Amino acid sequence: MTTETVRLTVAQAVVTYLSRQHSVADGRRRRLIPATLGIFGHGNVAGLGQALDQLSDVMPFIQGRNEQALVHAATAFAKHSLRHATLAVTSSIGPGALNMVTGAALATVNRLPVLLLPGDTYATRHQGPVLQHPLEADVTVNDAFRPVCRFFDRITRPEQLLTALPAAMRVLTDPAGAGAVVLSLPQDIQSHAYDFPAGFFAERDWVIRRPQPDRDEVAAVLAMLSAAERPLIIAGGGVIYSGATAELERLAGTVGIPVLETFAGKGAVQQRAWWQVGGIGLEGTPAANALAREADLVLTVGARLTDFATASHSLFADPAVRFASINVNPRDADRLGATGIIADARQALGVLADGAAEAGLRAPAAWRARAGQLDSEWAAARAAALDPDVASDPAASVDAVLTQGQVIGVLQEHARPGDVVIAAAGGPPGDLLKVWDATGGRHCHLEFGFSCMGYEIPAAIGVRLAEADPGARVISLLGDGTFLLAPTELVTAAAEGLAVTLVVPENHGYQVIHRLQMLRSGREFGNEFRYRPEPLHLAEGDAPKGPRLEGDYLRLDLVSVAAGLGARGCRARTAAELRQALADTRDHPGPVVIVVPVVPHADLPGAGVWWDVAPAEVATMDVTTGLRAEYDSDVKAQRWFG
Repeated sequence: MTTETVRLTVAQAVVTYLSRQHSVADGRRRRLIPATLGIFGHGNVAGLGQALDQLSDVMPFIQGRNEQALVHAATAFAKHSLRHATLAVTSSIGPGALNMVTGAALATVNRLPVLLLPGDTYATRHQGPVLQHPLEADVTVNDAFRPVCRFFDRITRPEQLLTALPAAMRVLTDPAGAGAVVLSLPQDIQSHAYDFPAGFFAERDWVIRRPQPDRDEVAAVLAMLSAAERPLIIAGGGVIYSGATAELERLAGTVGIPVLETFAGKGAVQQRAWWQVGGIGLEGTPAANALAREADLVLTVGARLTDFATASHSLFADPAVRFASINVNPRDADRLGATGIIADARQALGVLADGAAEAGLRAPAAWRARAGQLDSEWAAARAAALDPDVASDPAASVDAVLTQGQVIGVLQEHARPGDVVIAAAGGPPGDLLKVWDATGGRHCHLEFGFSCMGYEIPAAIGVRLAEADPGARVISLLGDGTFLLAPTELVTAAAEGLAVTLVVPENHGYQVIHRLQMLRSGREFGNEFRYRPEPLHLAEGDAPKGPRLEGDYLRLDLVSVAAGLGARGCRARTAAELRQALADTRDHPGPVVIVVPVVPHADLPGAGVWWDVAPAEVATMDVTTGLRAEYDSDVKAQRWFG
């Protein structure tokens, strides 16, 4: 008996195979990898480049400008697709491959699937030392992916694809272990031909599982809820990926439990109710954090509870506080020594809500009243901070009258159901967690697992590609520091005709780190965008000398930068101008950049919690010594839970 074969190169086999893979979630079938992004170099143009050209009718190709940004776009696509689909990204060897490592780490930390296909050094070694290969013969720069990905394989023989590709698909569709998947492809092997079994390329479905809750684990958590006087729920990204919003709202409403959200869980609750309290932790609301301090039971759902959420393990102050959790990942379920339900969030929350209703569980009236009181107090403070028509103190040194909070206030006015606002680094993600109202489908896409500058612009591209509604507006809110770091994917958005909007509050520096620096060192240094009054002298023979970066703020024209990269750019100084700019550009068919000068150092109301960033133990400045003494006192609030 003979097995039918088809002769393909390794690269052609990879592209053909990917074009025939589908995910199935709750009966809905879709392409798992609907497109590939990339930049070609000598390490992939003759292999994957040829294959993508030959198979472009089944695997669209999107050309980018920076490999890291393309990974971010693919990751954002996966996040907006609820991890049911992702994109592949290819690069050349050496620098191009290394550019993807940061993106791989971001995807893995956030449990988001992305498929990376970096070129690699010749497997045959006939060539001797080759371009862009600085290491030993059996190690290449691609080995840098290993610590930051969920799955890594180097394909040195064509037939290795027969096991490597299915293994890669399993990881991409695993709700408990998704992350970056790397298939490292030596540039010569990409072009090698092999007689593959034809059946290998049959269409295949990968079911995204919903692990069912264990009855005993559910009973244990229900008993804890029954005994609690001050229960609290923390909703993480797992609620959103599982589509568990309705079940979460049913449990919270039935029992009367306040719900707090992490960065990834922003928007997990979609209805406005007294128990929808907002963000938790370092950038959460004062109301949410006050409740967290007082809670005697904390039920986390689909969350990892990083130091931002727990205030470095100083937030939960009740001496007898206990923890329960729902998580599909056993390691995350065990955080803080929790009693865990290791299961899909939607399934587990539904069973908990049913059990709570049957048992007639209801949180004490005093706790429900306390939550309502705190939330009402915060609502008044929030409204005042966001009101764009209340005059703020203008900055004497810059042409600004709005605060960043007031800019968010205008964006909130403009948001419609289906719109998406994106943020990742600096001040915007914390401000959005604190004040953005994501209910009613006004989505908030926050990447704060890796908090990576440079995510925001390509993320808008990824979300736009994933969003089925062309009328939904996709806005990235990013500071001028992030915009200056990596604006080049505006060219990609222009080339692809993608309607994305960047709103850039121009505050002349890395101001959120400036704020932290003032809290932990006591003096500004190296975080604001200022001129050096005189050039440094660093030439050989001279003692290094020159003044600090303490001149005037840099005078930059970000609108012209945006226009030069293919975007429609405009500047809006007042609330009225910003409203008009948003209205005028809502239906623009390509990228839009709206630059808004904002008052530096004008922050939203604080969250009222502590974060473990240690000042220097010894310093020549008295202010730093004093801040260290405060830290040594505050650190005593840290607790171990296990």
